[in-house]
Amino acid sequence: MDETVVSGLVATGVTVAIGLGAYWLLSRLGVAWVDRMGRRGREDAARASTLWSMIRQVVAVVVGIIVVLTILSIWDISLTPFVAVGSAVGVAVGLGAQGLVADVIAGFFMLAEDQFSIGDWISVAGVDGEVSEIRLRVTVLRDIDGNAHYVPNGEIRVTTNMTKVQGQVVIDLKVASGSPIPQVLEFLREELTDLGEDAEWQERIRGEPEILGVQDLDGLGVTVRALMPTTPDGKWSVRREALRRISERFDEEGIELPIPPYGGEV
Repeated sequence: MDETVVSGLVATGVTVAIGLGAYWLLSRLGVAWVDRMGRRGREDAARASTLWSMIRQVVAVVVGIIVVLTILSIWDISLTPFVAVGSAVGVAVGLGAQGLVADVIAGFFMLAEDQFSIGDWISVAGVDGEVSEIRLRVTVLRDIDGNAHYVPNGEIRVTTNMTKVQGQVVIDLKVASGSPIPQVLEFLREELTDLGEDAEWQERIRGEPEILGVQDLDGLGVTVRALMPTTPDGKWSVRREALRRISERFDEEGIELPIPPYGGEV
């Protein structure tokens, strides 16, 4: 075999090995950085994981391009034809892939502004779900039924983050007209206070309940409202437990819920 071919094969193998080694090393550094940020708390861990998921894709593309260009240089393959073809393709892509570019830029700014992180529950573009992945072009949400939704980053105009920093449970209860409202509010306060003092639930609750009082009146009954501050990921479970306790207490105290007309809803 020609010595030039052998040396070219060796150089190609070394180039590929160096490229893989560089990617492996950078990946290890990225994982170590994510682990270090994770020790600071859940929010920092989620943000670091989200940033690294996007940076890793960029690193893979950059390393791949460098390896390919180096191999072409080793085999003395002129880049001029590729530059000409690349220019033509670039113009075509530029005209036809404006949406793609917008998606990538939007994804970058979403991360830079820390609008949401992996693990957050958000509502975007008419879709509610947990952020399972943030890519260069799309954000992947997993809804409560387990369905995966791929939302282009460029289509995200308004983001509602339901698990950012702190959550809050809003409890609206409608009781029948004629119910003793002062007692209803007192029962509500007692049950929510007991829930906040329960050792099993304390980690998910971040303060005292606030009883706002009567929220609404109509022909069916009286609606009372209370607020309960919670952790970002604890508000749904806290709400379910609070409603269970309140329902049992109302049954014990004889507090009646309104009965809607036939075919109607409360």
